[in-house]
Amino acid sequence: MSIYTITFSPTGGTKKAADRLSAALGPCVQEIDLTVPGTDYSQFSFCADDICVVAVPSYGGRVPAAAVSRLAAMEANGAKAVLMAVYGNRAYEDTLLELKETLTQAGFCCAAAVAAVAEHSVMRQFASGRPNQQDLETLEQFGRQIKEDLEKNPSSAHVDVPGTTPYREYHGIPLKPKAGETCIGCGQCAQACPVGAIPAEDPSFTNTETCISCMRCIGVCPVQARTLDAAMLAGASQRLEQVCAEFKENELFLN
Repeated sequence: MSIYTITFSPTGGTKKAADRLSAALGPCVQEIDLTVPGTDYSQFSFCADDICVVAVPSYGGRVPAAAVSRLAAMEANGAKAVLMAVYGNRAYEDTLLELKETLTQAGFCCAAAVAAVAEHSVMRQFASGRPNQQDLETLEQFGRQIKEDLEKNPSSAHVDVPGTTPYREYHGIPLKPKAGETCIGCGQCAQACPVGAIPAEDPSFTNTETCISCMRCIGVCPVQARTLDAAMLAGASQRLEQVCAEFKENELFLN
């Protein structure tokens, strides 16, 4: 049996949550990064004894499209999947259901699921600092519960998760990072972009049609040259303030 974490985590919050959960499942966890656009994800093949923690951020209540296509290319062969949707304290809506159906079609057995809160990747004042120490301890406890459940029920059926079909429509957000005059053209943002929206030959440019507003380019820029439109960001923050005000708890779903 091998344990894997399979994560789409442009800004690190999703991976932080997934790592703490998977550490409780067993030692020697292997990592697969879903944010590398040039990777041939069909090379990844698992067996029925494997456990895969598959963690994605919730973008508008959906799984990022790039993550869906990359997961769909894998050969699961009945491996157990622990689903994780990570969201910025607003809502995760259909994310877990879409993730479950994507993985089921790829041949995974979806044995458990978790909804976890992490700092909002765009408006970082929402769920600031999460997952915090209490969150991490909760996720570790979830991991122990999942491990116990899998040991008792090694052939357990697919877990039930919240969500509805057709899935919530999501067409992205208008907040797209752009490079300012301080851009030094180093290309780190182009290399790190999960969807190839920044050309290596002109890293000051952003293809707004391709960009998924994941904010990784802002995080990796060594001179803080990439930013969002301040007025648009303030307006979006104001609209989200009420729905993000209530403290959301992490959730565990077992058979």
